[in-house]
Amino acid sequence: MAMHTGKPTAVAEGPGREEPPDAGGGAADRHRLTSLQGLAALSLDAMASVAYGPESIVLVLAAAGAYGLGFTLPVTLAIAALLTVLVASYRQVIAAFPDGGGSYAVAKRHLGRRTSLVAAASLILDYVLNVAVSVTAGVAALTSAFPSLHGERVWICLAVLVLVTAVNLRGVVDSAKAFLVPTALFVGSILAMITVGLFRDGPVSTASANGHASALGEGATAVGALLLLKAFAAGCSALTGVEAVANAVPSFRAPAARRAQRTEVALGALLGVMLIGLSVLIGRFHLQPVEGVTVLAQLADASFGHNAAFYVVQFATMVLLALAANTSFGGLPVLMSLLARHHHLPHVFALKADRQVHRHGVVWLALVSAALLVLSGGDTNTLVPLFAIGVFVGFTICQVGMVRHWYVERPGGWRTKAALNGFGALLTGVSAVVVTATKFTEGAWLIVLALPLIVLAFEKVHRAYAEIGERLALGRVPQPPYRAPSLVVVPVSGLSRLTCQALTAARSLGDEVLAVTVTHPAAEDRQAAEALRRDWELWKPGIELIELSSETRALGRPVSAYVRKLAQTRPDAQLTVLIPETEPAHLWQRLLQNQRGSVLAHAVRRDTDAVICRLRFRITGAAAPTPSGVPVPRS
Repeated sequence: MAMHTGKPTAVAEGPGREEPPDAGGGAADRHRLTSLQGLAALSLDAMASVAYGPESIVLVLAAAGAYGLGFTLPVTLAIAALLTVLVASYRQVIAAFPDGGGSYAVAKRHLGRRTSLVAAASLILDYVLNVAVSVTAGVAALTSAFPSLHGERVWICLAVLVLVTAVNLRGVVDSAKAFLVPTALFVGSILAMITVGLFRDGPVSTASANGHASALGEGATAVGALLLLKAFAAGCSALTGVEAVANAVPSFRAPAARRAQRTEVALGALLGVMLIGLSVLIGRFHLQPVEGVTVLAQLADASFGHNAAFYVVQFATMVLLALAANTSFGGLPVLMSLLARHHHLPHVFALKADRQVHRHGVVWLALVSAALLVLSGGDTNTLVPLFAIGVFVGFTICQVGMVRHWYVERPGGWRTKAALNGFGALLTGVSAVVVTATKFTEGAWLIVLALPLIVLAFEKVHRAYAEIGERLALGRVPQPPYRAPSLVVVPVSGLSRLTCQALTAARSLGDEVLAVTVTHPAAEDRQAAEALRRDWELWKPGIELIELSSETRALGRPVSAYVRKLAQTRPDAQLTVLIPETEPAHLWQRLLQNQRGSVLAHAVRRDTDAVICRLRFRITGAAAPTPSGVPVPRS
């Protein structure tokens, strides 16, 4: 067991298995992202959101009828303006915090530890929900095309999750390469649809909406500020994923910050063009929302007609929605690694595998997401109300933190930058409040409850590491090591070649060796004990055999009680319990063992502070057991 409680550095665990994150360059650089690969690996969430962002706006404004739909473009332009503010802000976050972490890193430096933990908790919730929402949305598109699969949607969701997880366990570069083609296909089809649609005087086809009930309200001639605010907040779901690049800066090749900034700008430009373009087409074709058909499907129908191009858009949307979970797999493990190095999560999350992937974070994300998929029954509508709240909280904290950053650093033009970030914080803060209030009874209360619970968990982990560090006197120079008298206790049950090897090893380790055996009052057990005593006297190993009587057939407690007694009477001695065990040549043969060594080790570890040596001997094809190596103490 490796435990790290000192300065925030990663701990290696096992040779050639896990390595601490390095600074980049060399052979490790080929497992990091280029700007284009970063766009594919980290933008899927944001790109896929164009499939439901404009639709969220339309569905809210539809309550005011056709008149309300006329405000689709102005609301989208406001969201695009906020997107511009966010992209500009996160470019500065990337430059100021090249170790990743996004809003968490900003808040930790400028707003205090507690606020940074709130930001981290909101990001974790957003990332986990993104996986569940993306997978269920993609599978929903599939089951809409093939209704016979609807009953199997949970299993299909889990299969997609396993696929995405497996790709990410191979490394972030491999995941980027695998998702580059679907991303390019989706972006290309959406841009082509917008371009073609702008040259249409009217919709080419409305076949996809025919026969479906309209979701349009009637009789409204005015649109209130509250409705516009709700539409703006709903449409801001299209901004989820904008922060992913800033969270995963260490995943890029050197110069990492510059590549990440280019990726952030490219993401913002593509997302803004697609959002505005789709909103223009909604107004151009006077599109009305209908039940059972997405807005994007209607736009594809209107631009291309009900032909092969229409199905290409639907297929690309389905694939990208299902794979948009990859954004979380690229960003959350890096964030968890940073939290682990700051002692707010178990240090195992800071370890990297040989392909520069935070394996433990990837597996944890997959398991929690799988649980959400099962609990929600693979239903997108159950998860969507929870989706955007976390990211808005993170956005707001990040913007406020950057205002503080500009005030402290005061570079040229800092007032303008601070004003921009302050305006962005106001917009995202209002959006967070509106979304939480309007969706509270639809499940948003879970997020309101989960956020403080996650923060409390962070604090508890941090306190535990602090207590361990205090007990270990980390950061202080210890007293010089000295040699203490060594007493080795060897539990035995009979005479064998293994017993001889164990006592030989014990004599090599300690100044004094004691052999102990546990006896029971039953007649057959007394006969075995007498036989062992007689054989021991004939053997004359020069080591005292001590009998520990036990009224029950317990094995571990008598030995641990004896070791505890030795510790009290010999406080100056270093106590070691050496447990000899055999290791069969074949795995199945381990089922034949009585697990005596494990029982003893567990009892001694639980009840005493003695060092435990488990001396293993491999049983090979030779007549005699051979030691597998020098015994290594394991406390």
